[in-house]
Amino acid sequence: MRVPVRLFAGLRERAGAASIEVEVPEPATVGGLLGALGATPLGALPPRSCIVAVNRVYADVEQPIGAGDEVALIPPVSGGAPAVRRAAVVSGPPDLAALSAAVRDPRAGALVLFEGVTREVEALHYEAYAEMAEPRMAAIGEEEAVRHGLCAVAVEHRIGRVPLSEPSVVIAVSAPHRAEAFAGARAVLDRVKGEAPIWKQEREGERAEWVAGSLPPTG
Repeated sequence: MRVPVRLFAGLRERAGAASIEVEVPEPATVGGLLGALGATPLGALPPRSCIVAVNRVYADVEQPIGAGDEVALIPPVSGGAPAVRRAAVVSGPPDLAALSAAVRDPRAGALVLFEGVTREVEALHYEAYAEMAEPRMAAIGEEEAVRHGLCAVAVEHRIGRVPLSEPSVVIAVSAPHRAEAFAGARAVLDRVKGEAPIWKQEREGERAEWVAGSLPPTG
């Protein structure tokens, strides 16, 4: 399937045209489109160097592309510093004031700070593949910042023992308006919980039990 793709800014200059046609294997998807760029004048692009919009909505790699859809490649938008100000696995209590300060931005009219805390049990114990979890959290923050129009994102996840009522994960985001800030914070949290290689064990007295979860998405 031949898909016309609009290009902007540096991508337009790189290809030498405002649009290109990409031969995408059927059934056509955003992932298939990205994989086929190497055979176009644009050439293969580094991971996370752009995002695809389908019918003027940012799309993930599984999004189908149909005949007549308007497709565009969106490079990083202007705005100075990267949106993600911090993405870290930490061994002690998160510094809430520092995370809040990290996402303050003159463009922002709203700031959301979310704490996920231990409840009902004496303590939780977290383990992480930190070398993979930190870049995964950073990538999630950048992607959701684009999707929700966020100014800045900061994420910290604690490992080790987290007692009752203490925070294990903190998400801080800022945005021009409250709706984007709330929606963006929830999206970042949901994806961190579903994609970052971090595991949780409930501990109560002598009982220690790993909490069942699901395998993260691939690709």
